[in-house]
Amino acid sequence: MRTLCSSTLIGEALLIMFAGLVAMKLTDVGTGTIWAVSAVAIALCVLLCGVITRPGAVYVGWALQLAVLASGLVLPTMYAFGVVFGGLWWCSVHYGRKIDALKAQRAAAGAAAEAAAGAAPAAARPA
Repeated sequence: MRTLCSSTLIGEALLIMFAGLVAMKLTDVGTGTIWAVSAVAIALCVLLCGVITRPGAVYVGWALQLAVLASGLVLPTMYAFGVVFGGLWWCSVHYGRKIDALKAQRAAAGAAAEAAAGAAPAAARPA
């Protein structure tokens, strides 16, 4: 899950940066306000990459997706990007958890096979 979610968040950080540049030219919102909000959102994306496996981090990611969607109030194109990244976030979390479960299952099967091989007589083990 970590890799998929982190990839989505880094892509979203880049989107927020470019959206800030566009909003600076196309809206009446002050440049300082745009960059203050964008900087906080970008920092949150990057910091969330490091703690995505901790409890509650996925919910913070959902809040970030809602904030990106709400930024459509300032820059209407962000409604579409909010929907796209919301879908990417859902896929990252959903399929990332499935991948983690499969990895754990394979690791358990590998450990069981290794334990069974360790119980075999020394002559039967390959060198």
